[in-house]
Amino acid sequence: MMKKLKNGLLIGLPAAFLVLFSVWGLLKPDQSISQSERRPLASFPTPQWETIESGTFMADFETYTLDQFPLRDSFRTLKAITALQLFRQKDNHDLYQAQGFLAKLEYPFDRSSVTYAAERFRFVYDTYLKESGARVYVSIVPDKSYFLAAKNGYLSMDYDAFFSSVRQQMDFARYLDLTPYLDLSDYYRTDTHWRQEKITDVAAFLVEQMGGSLTARYQLHPQSSSFYGVYAGQWALPVAPDMLYTVTNDTIDQYRVFDFETQSVIPVYEAEKITGQDPYEVFLSGPKSLLTIENPKATTDKELILFRDSFGSSLAPLLAQGFAKVTVVDIRYIAPELLGRFIDFENKDVLFLYSTSVLNHSITIK
Repeated sequence: MMKKLKNGLLIGLPAAFLVLFSVWGLLKPDQSISQSERRPLASFPTPQWETIESGTFMADFETYTLDQFPLRDSFRTLKAITALQLFRQKDNHDLYQAQGFLAKLEYPFDRSSVTYAAERFRFVYDTYLKESGARVYVSIVPDKSYFLAAKNGYLSMDYDAFFSSVRQQMDFARYLDLTPYLDLSDYYRTDTHWRQEKITDVAAFLVEQMGGSLTARYQLHPQSSSFYGVYAGQWALPVAPDMLYTVTNDTIDQYRVFDFETQSVIPVYEAEKITGQDPYEVFLSGPKSLLTIENPKATTDKELILFRDSFGSSLAPLLAQGFAKVTVVDIRYIAPELLGRFIDFENKDVLFLYSTSVLNHSITIK
């Protein structure tokens, strides 16, 4: 009798679980966005004969069911606890925690990705800069694993080889090394990015190397005492939030920022973004293909063209103090072939500023 009961429970409980959660999943409204992961969730795929025949419908349906599964975030947390604490894994989906910081494994060094990025940058140089009289520079922003991975026993790519590869393939640009001006405390604990209030020395170094100087003082403005960066949600375990500050002064307050996408003037710091999906978008309103920052208090007529990824959003307002105008370009969102329609490259300073993460996954660059 006990054996039958035991067998019945072994079969009945999993079956009841599957039935319960299947019905729950069918009845509950679909969510369009995962706030914790900061990404859109899959919607129910439209069945068509072509997709059913090819098998893509079932693949898309599987993705949909995983994204819309009831109590999804709770199960993600349970999985993280099991992986990290029960099975003693060192990372959870390539995320790890060390010295109080969340970071993502950046391994291995993808040489083909760096080559692709360098080829796109060379296209920009050959097309617009080679005969323009422009002064061209390149800098790399290391990800947090540069400071954390090797010393804490995690897989780490050869960063020296990485930097060397970029320099060799971008021999048309003067390399400006940022690593002496950076350490782990310059980054958010829960996010991939650097802290604007900590990189004023980086901005001063770059402007100085381009023939200018920054002597301004700054005022710190707390924007959020509960900033949870992109890694916080992906980690799926409780973490303490970061403080998010913006810096300003009389010069920054006078900037005129023009957004070519909306054909409108936007603020340097978009306060409404603090309560949005990604509070880091407070800096220059987040991902934008093309912006200009005009500095009416400039003591020079020099102009800078900054090719950047998201790290440039918080750096550009600091750099703009040393120029009359800064054009901020993100060729992840605008094809380089189109730039000649919008930008005058003659006799400009040009800085390619990219993070190791983007260069090592450069498929996003057009």
